[in-house]
Amino acid sequence: MRFFADLHVHSRYSRGTSPALEPAELARWAAIKGLAVIGSGDFTHPLWFQRLKDCLHEAAPGLYALAKRGSAAYFILSAEISLIFKQGGHCRKVHLLLLAPSLASVKKINAALGRRYNLRSDGRPILGASARDISAEILDIEEQALIIPAHIWTPWFSLLGSRSGFDSLEECFGDLSPHIHAVETGLSADPPMLARVLSLRRFTMLSNSDAHSAQNLGREANEFDCPLTYEGIAGAIRRNALVRTIEFFPEQGKYHHDGHRACGVSLAPTESRRLGNACPVCGKPLTLGVLHRVEDLADRRAVQRLPFNYQVPLKQILAQLLNCGENAKKVNLAYDSLIDRLGPEFQILQNVTVPDISRVDERLALAVLAMRENRVRRVPGYDGVYGRIVLETDAAK
Repeated sequence: MRFFADLHVHSRYSRGTSPALEPAELARWAAIKGLAVIGSGDFTHPLWFQRLKDCLHEAAPGLYALAKRGSAAYFILSAEISLIFKQGGHCRKVHLLLLAPSLASVKKINAALGRRYNLRSDGRPILGASARDISAEILDIEEQALIIPAHIWTPWFSLLGSRSGFDSLEECFGDLSPHIHAVETGLSADPPMLARVLSLRRFTMLSNSDAHSAQNLGREANEFDCPLTYEGIAGAIRRNALVRTIEFFPEQGKYHHDGHRACGVSLAPTESRRLGNACPVCGKPLTLGVLHRVEDLADRRAVQRLPFNYQVPLKQILAQLLNCGENAKKVNLAYDSLIDRLGPEFQILQNVTVPDISRVDERLALAVLAMRENRVRRVPGYDGVYGRIVLETDAAK
């Protein structure tokens, strides 16, 4: 069975998230987007875990659904944890995405972690343990759990980040490395960038939204062709058997280029290196972005073509066509009308034919065609500032 899944989301208990993030709201937006499976988010938080137990029932082996709403969306139990620890003489800050096959196994994981750490502090708790040790502990509790390094290139909190990461996954996980089967690209990177690093070739490359609001579900996603069960999804990840990923244009991510937000400076890696990686305005160190870090670790130029498609969120396209903000009333009205007439957002952006879109909205059809053909102007993001993707069509000006 083919379906789209977004495995990395958050609850309202994570810092900087929407207070409207509830299971019913996540399920509603999953249907609007066309996602069959979404992460539950934040299963380590005691109040959110209780909410999941109260709201969900097992609707397929290892997958859950709202108990009384007949929702078509399945939840896979997920959480993100933030690890801050010293290793190799440096302070490391690594985020991990966890997937688990049952509420019972999550209860055991939470009990073990809760004996030493304050899980109530945040939906994405900070744990003072190494990635290797915490992974070993979780896998001892639940061998079917999946541990996935999250947004692996982000400068501040990731496995390969320029500020606090490692130079390889093996350096981070040591003898636990064979038990890590996948990595998450993050919004500022895409599969061809990762393919330049030979040591990453054996890993499944996952793309997820890391959504902090329900409307941002599916910014990135994965297409599976497997049984709609936890083990079906986990098995496809272990075997590197995804159909494709749906990707942000990486320049739109907020850490693609090097830069210094306080000075409004955005630089390509070649320019940064020429300046000694210092801000040309204030002289302070630049935040080295994903592209810089990829080039530091890359060991080949030939890029393997991996299955993926770029996608611009439908509201962003409409905002460009209507020359207004994404949350403007006319954007929301147009968006709702399109979903009613053409189906879920992923269906519109990936599968509905251009002539069929044109019968509803000719300008949108031209914009979607430009997106599908990668005819865009890219303004790279840097140091926490999102980039911009401008569709190169007269209809989108």
